[in-house]
Amino acid sequence: MRGFIFDLDGVIVDTAKYHYLAWKKLANDLGIDFTEEENEQLKGVSRVKSLEKILAWGNKTLSDKDFKAQMAKKNKDYLSHIAKMDESEILPDVPRILNLLKKEKQVISLGSASKNARTILERVNLKEQFDAIVDGNDVSKAKPDPEVFLIAAKQLNMKPEHCIVFEDSVAGVEAANIADMVSIGIGSKDVLGHADYVFRDFTEISDEFIKSLIEN
Repeated sequence: MRGFIFDLDGVIVDTAKYHYLAWKKLANDLGIDFTEEENEQLKGVSRVKSLEKILAWGNKTLSDKDFKAQMAKKNKDYLSHIAKMDESEILPDVPRILNLLKKEKQVISLGSASKNARTILERVNLKEQFDAIVDGNDVSKAKPDPEVFLIAAKQLNMKPEHCIVFEDSVAGVEAANIADMVSIGIGSKDVLGHADYVFRDFTEISDEFIKSLIEN
């Protein structure tokens, strides 16, 4: 038996576009330019750290009160987007992989920095597929710290070296590697070349490959 741990944003669903829209609105309201390239640097990063980065890029400072207010504002804007999500937003072949793992009697966990992970899984009707859910409400350290994956392994009653992580971010792959787990990058090989394996998306991952991970 193996423990399979999935990141959420960019792996199971593409909520990165909604994060981008919400962060861009916040940044622009503060008089800060915000590009899609900068948004890439926020993948897998906590809300606090993300706002700190945006403020640094814009050479802006906020009081603690205003900082918290801006975080709440961003989250409200983001939630307005995900409230409209449904099963059509699940990325290609994710259900096939999850169903295969269930058929093979493997254990599955979410390992995400998102504090809205449970809400999103409910919206896309995937919550019941997970034996454990570890999200931003359960951790104190952001990726590349491996805390989120180590907690997930513990909840699955699996040793870290018996876990496989699917990640789309540089920080997430690094966290999986630090945790001594098999890292599978979902995205560009140019960006995620430090992963053990890299696939553009789940359509490139065969059933045979998943079975080989279980057996070896």
